[in-house]
Amino acid sequence: MDESSSYSNLPTSHLLGSVPSVINEEQKASYSGAFFVEKSLEQQPPNNWKGVFSISSYTQYFNVDTDVVINRLISSFYPTGGDFFSKIDANPDLYGHIWITTTLVFMLSSFGNFATYLMQKHTDGTTSWSFDVGYVNVAASGIYGYAIVVPLAFYFLLQYLGSNASLVRFWCMWGYSLSIFIPTAFLLLIPVEFLRWMIILIAGTASACFVYLNLRSYIEGVNDLTIMVVAAFLLQMALAIFIKELCKMSLVRVKSLSKKSLLCVSFGIRCLASFSNIETCNRSEI
Repeated sequence: MDESSSYSNLPTSHLLGSVPSVINEEQKASYSGAFFVEKSLEQQPPNNWKGVFSISSYTQYFNVDTDVVINRLISSFYPTGGDFFSKIDANPDLYGHIWITTTLVFMLSSFGNFATYLMQKHTDGTTSWSFDVGYVNVAASGIYGYAIVVPLAFYFLLQYLGSNASLVRFWCMWGYSLSIFIPTAFLLLIPVEFLRWMIILIAGTASACFVYLNLRSYIEGVNDLTIMVVAAFLLQMALAIFIKELCKMSLVRVKSLSKKSLLCVSFGIRCLASFSNIETCNRSEI
C-alpha cells in the first residue's frame, strides 16, 4: 500500500486545514440556534431605563413617509370614523406629533410678533423693532404642555385602571388632533368676534370629537370610563379656547394700533384747524 492511498482513506474532517463537508443534525441545530439567539438579541429593543435616553430607541417612530403622514392628517379632519388607532397600530409615529405642534407654536407666536411690528412701525418708525419672546413662551408652554402632559396623564390613569394603553399611540393621536387648528389660526385673524367664536367652536368640536371617538373605541370593553372620555372632550375644547384667546391678543394689538392712528390723525387735523383759525384772526386784526 502506497503512501497516497493511505491518506486518501482518512476522513476529510481530520485533515489539517480542511472544511468538513458533512455536518450532522445536532451540530446544525446548535449552529442555527446560536445564530437565532444572536439575531434576536440584536433586534430586541432595550427594556431598561438606558433605552429611554438612546436615540436609536426612537428612530422607529419617525420611519414614515409623506403619503402616510398626509393620510393620517386627512383622517384627523374626519372625526366620525373613530378608527385612527387601527390605522396607526402597525406603525405609530411621533413625526406628525412634533411637526404639527411646532408649526402651531410658530404660527401663534408669529401672529403676535407681527402685530407688534406693525404697531411700532406706525407709531414710531425711527426706533428698531425687537422680537417679543413672550409670545413664543406662552404658545410653546400651552401647546407643547398640552400635547405631552394630557396623553401622559391618560396613559398613567389607564395603566392604573388595568388597561393595556400605549403611550406612543396616545401621543400620536393627540398630536394629529391638533392639525385642524393650523388653518383655523389664519381664520381667527378675522376682525369679527362672532365669526371668530363660530370658527373656533367648529374647529374645537371637530378636534374634540376626533379624540372622543377614537379614545372611546380604544378603551371599549375595559370598564365604564365615560367620565374619562368626556374629560378628554372638554380638555380639547379648552385648548381651542386658549388658541382663540391667544390669537385675540394679536388682534387687540392691531385694533389698538388703528385706534391710536385715528386719534393721532384727528388730533393733527384739530391742531391744523386751530392754527388756521389763529392765522385768520391775526390777519383780520391787521
